[in-house]
Amino acid sequence: MAKEVTNREENYSLWYNNLVVKADLAENSAVRGCMVIKPYGYAIWEKIQAQLDKMFKETGHQNAYFPLFIPKSFLSKEADHVEGFAKECAVVTHHRLKNNPDGSGVIVDPEAKLEEELIVRPTSETIIWNTYRNWIKSYRDLPILCNQWANVVRWEMRTRLFLRTAEFLWQEGHTAHATAQEAIEETEKMVNVYADFARNYMALPVVVGKKTETERFAGAIDTLCIEAMMQDGKALQAGTSHFLGQNFAKAFDVQFANKEGKLDYVWATSWGVSTRLMGALIMAHSDNNGLVLPPALAPIQVVMVPIYKGEEELKMMVEKMEEIKKELAPYGITVKIDDRDNVRSGFKFAEWELKGVPVRVVMGKRDLENGVVEIARRDTCQKSSVAREGLAEYIKNLLDEIQKNIYAKALNFREEHTIKVDTWEEFKEKIEEGGFLLCHWDGTAETEAKIKEETKATIRCIPLDSHVVMEEGKCVYSGKPSKQRVIFARAY
Repeated sequence: MAKEVTNREENYSLWYNNLVVKADLAENSAVRGCMVIKPYGYAIWEKIQAQLDKMFKETGHQNAYFPLFIPKSFLSKEADHVEGFAKECAVVTHHRLKNNPDGSGVIVDPEAKLEEELIVRPTSETIIWNTYRNWIKSYRDLPILCNQWANVVRWEMRTRLFLRTAEFLWQEGHTAHATAQEAIEETEKMVNVYADFARNYMALPVVVGKKTETERFAGAIDTLCIEAMMQDGKALQAGTSHFLGQNFAKAFDVQFANKEGKLDYVWATSWGVSTRLMGALIMAHSDNNGLVLPPALAPIQVVMVPIYKGEEELKMMVEKMEEIKKELAPYGITVKIDDRDNVRSGFKFAEWELKGVPVRVVMGKRDLENGVVEIARRDTCQKSSVAREGLAEYIKNLLDEIQKNIYAKALNFREEHTIKVDTWEEFKEKIEEGGFLLCHWDGTAETEAKIKEETKATIRCIPLDSHVVMEEGKCVYSGKPSKQRVIFARAY
């Protein structure tokens, strides 16, 4: 089964597409640019969602839901925002169909034209801030800390499953504050929640940084992000957090009476991650045999496969496996006993390897007699014989070890592919090899645009937590003075 996946070294893009489909994560839908997330893929997304939701609530946020449709006039109110999203908007113009008189099917009823067109949300700042206007009158009404889990539509022409689709799933936090400082602290807090999640659950090393002015979210004063490196050396933006200042409050006239009784505009943030995280998970860890899932997010953490001859042996093996499953339950470990009798054990091994299950436990008659089981770990593909006694604790510790090992491997890869570059000739050479290039930049949008035009590389971020290099130097392109290095890379 795994042999059907294209070799990663031969064609990384095809390898990724193959893996998404063959591992039963998702498939292209009948609607161009959209995807069907299959049960196994959705189970991983549910794990991501559940953990993030817990972390949001621990930081004081509540979930709400806002409309899918946004009046066109709302998008006109914040100039930078509309400019940033105008080319990606899907527009609803009519509200009714009717039968074609010639009997050929249905047509749009020309009499059912909407008075005002509706935009299918590409993001929800406008509809939410129009709503907040009714919620906020006084400083006593602040802060508002809302999040919503939703779908959004951005009409992409070039799509790739999970990474870039016309419709995708995400969460978007939208908060309102009495002071700029509060909003800035919220922006920083949430990007660090994302970083914590990426590192500790996705086993994904990320750099927390600040976007340049040209790469900022449309309508934001400042954008913070987490950037990850995939196994082909390309960067992937895994999450963003935006300080919106008072831009949306002014656009929608959201004012409040402060403690001094004076009217002031509310300060805002927004932050989000999407099903793009699924793409990051696949591309950061997987190999030519299939997915490699960190145990923290694997829907099935342990699969058990019995080796048997005849129904009696199968029954005996399954009984023993049920015992092990019960012993693992107190640790919160999810177990699948694959007792299918219509496929060979070799097929099962390949299937669960392809699906990235972290630990495989195999038991045959001889193992049972010797009081052992065979354990295979997905991250290293190593097999070992382990005593049945104390097995539950062994597996629990092994899962912890696998989680750490997957992270360490990804971190080592990133470090090996992050280099300092000081000349333009070296930049042009090294960018072809992939990875993060730490370079001086003169701080101008002009230089940023020229580098992108000539090499397709962008400034992924100005690092804030790792790879921070504050030093005097000269811009790699213009030769003008610079005080710190930034991360350049090609990106998804």
